Amino acid sequence: MADLILQSPVNPRSTSDLFGDPHDSQPLWFKKEVFSQQDFDPDAYVADLRRFVPLESLRAELRAHLSTLKSELVELINRDYADFVSLSTKLVDVDGAVLRMRAPLNELRARISQFRASVEASFTSLRDGLQKRADAAASREVLERLLDTSHVVSKVEKLILELPSTPADWSNPDIAPTNKSLFSNDASLQPVEHGANLRETQSMLLERIASEMNRLKFYMAHAENLPFIANMEKRIQSAASLLDSSLGHCFVAGLEHRDTSAIYNCLRAYAAIENTASAEEIFRSTIVAPLIEKVIPHNPSREVAESSADELGDDYQQIKRLIEKDCKFLLEIAASANSGLHVFDFLANSILKEVQSAIQKGKPEALSAGKPTEFLRNYKASLDFLAHLEGYCPSRSAVSEFRSRAVYIEFIRQWNIGVYFSLRFQEIASALDLALMVTTITVVGNSHLNKGNSRELTLNQSVQLLECLRSCWKEDVFVHSLSDKFLRLSLELLSRYATWLSVGLAARKGNAATQSGSASTHAGNTSSHPGGEWALAASPEDFIYVMHDVDILVTVVNGDYMENVLQLLSSCSADVLSQVRQSISSAGKRLVDLVPSIMDTMIEGLVEKSVEVSVNSYVFIIQLLILIKLSVSTICRASDET
Repeated sequence: MADLILQSPVNPRSTSDLFGDPHDSQPLWFKKEVFSQQDFDPDAYVADLRRFVPLESLRAELRAHLSTLKSELVELINRDYADFVSLSTKLVDVDGAVLRMRAPLNELRARISQFRASVEASFTSLRDGLQKRADAAASREVLERLLDTSHVVSKVEKLILELPSTPADWSNPDIAPTNKSLFSNDASLQPVEHGANLRETQSMLLERIASEMNRLKFYMAHAENLPFIANMEKRIQSAASLLDSSLGHCFVAGLEHRDTSAIYNCLRAYAAIENTASAEEIFRSTIVAPLIEKVIPHNPSREVAESSADELGDDYQQIKRLIEKDCKFLLEIAASANSGLHVFDFLANSILKEVQSAIQKGKPEALSAGKPTEFLRNYKASLDFLAHLEGYCPSRSAVSEFRSRAVYIEFIRQWNIGVYFSLRFQEIASALDLALMVTTITVVGNSHLNKGNSRELTLNQSVQLLECLRSCWKEDVFVHSLSDKFLRLSLELLSRYATWLSVGLAARKGNAATQSGSASTHAGNTSSHPGGEWALAASPEDFIYVMHDVDILVTVVNGDYMENVLQLLSSCSADVLSQVRQSISSAGKRLVDLVPSIMDTMIEGLVEKSVEVSVNSYVFIIQLLILIKLSVSTICRASDET
């Protein structure tokens, strides 16, 4: 046995080198625990180490490690050699042991398979039973629904037979209900009271029928495409038609007699069958239409048309009084708390819709922007009328819903304010253009001066500019929804006036540079500077008027005019108001920037005049001193304001 002892392989490296260091010590990059990991990948390991370790060094370390492992294995076998040798003697009849163990395992597997088949069969049977039970329950539910549908249809038909047969019966107080004997002994009960009790009784009966019809609608929605329902469809449609007709007659009778109880019950019935549009249309045709017809006839006579002159202000006032008198009661019923009648919108779908129809048929010219002044009055009166209708809304959410209605939006859209602004734009802009197209500047008299300030404008062009600027924001011109367009128009007017001044000053300067003193040359320069003829024809004294008007315009624009615009736009946000103020100030600054050019033109003109008329040198000196004084004061004032 001693001969069988394994010899340990000789380590190719000695335990120490010449310098006394252990030669088998491993470098830091070589880690033995990596080989014991489950996810060890030789290729990845070599690829990772070859970036900084030569392959020869790696191969040497791996061989050294392999030799170490073999040595450890030999030592382990030598240590437990007896057990290692006896291992082969213990493994006797292994195949027989396996066969003996396999028999009970196969038996157990067969039993488990048999039990699994039995469980699957039971599960399949149970699942089929549950499916049959579910199908039976569904069939029973459908059958019960069909029976309930048949019962409800019969019940509705029976209740409808108890209703009056003719429309006249709804408003006739002399007709007593079927239980007339209950009231025959009461001598104090008047015919009107009989009629009121009849309407209330019938309205309650209609509300009950409506609730049954709602149930019927639910059943039909969940049992459609069934032959039974298809066979009953005609009966259901006939019952629905009779209900609508009877409900409409009862609602009309309640409106005519202002029977609150009958109206309330009828509205609840309409809400139950989800037919609010019919109630709104009945109220419109029965109550609202005759009232509006009295104010705005659909086919007015010539005398009435001429007297009204397509004005809607007085008509709206009459309509407001009629609504307060004859329509408010229904609006209050529909808006009562916890009534469930919030689904009705009589304001939009009855009152406003009828008013719009009456205006379109009776006074279509009121919607035309061809007459801007009358159009604006009618438009503002219409907005005031809408605000009056919003006063009947019980809450802010109701106001929002009212404004979101299609009728409300259509009523607003019929007023074409875009065309109105186009007409106003042409009217205001053309007035300034006509004033600036003249070839000479005109000094106005005292009757045309600016009466809003202690200082007065002197030129017709300046007066026309200020009038146009103020026209944009007059009460009979300005529309708040078009405030951005009117602001843009105001800025364009100021820019047009500044351009007129700039072109004239440029023409004057160019003429002074090329002037030879002859009349023919002057005419040629005039034709070469279109729009600046007024400056070429102006005298130096005229530019004093120009300087004076520019100073006043800058003061007015940055003062009272701006404050008036900001006051009209006070409902806007602070950011918007700041931008408006900045834009107007920028337009005024453009005029201020022209002051030095105007001064230069005046000085050059006076110098030229002094050369031509040297006899009046004393007068020239006086004029020059006045000009300098005026220029200095103007520059100081303009700098302080900007």
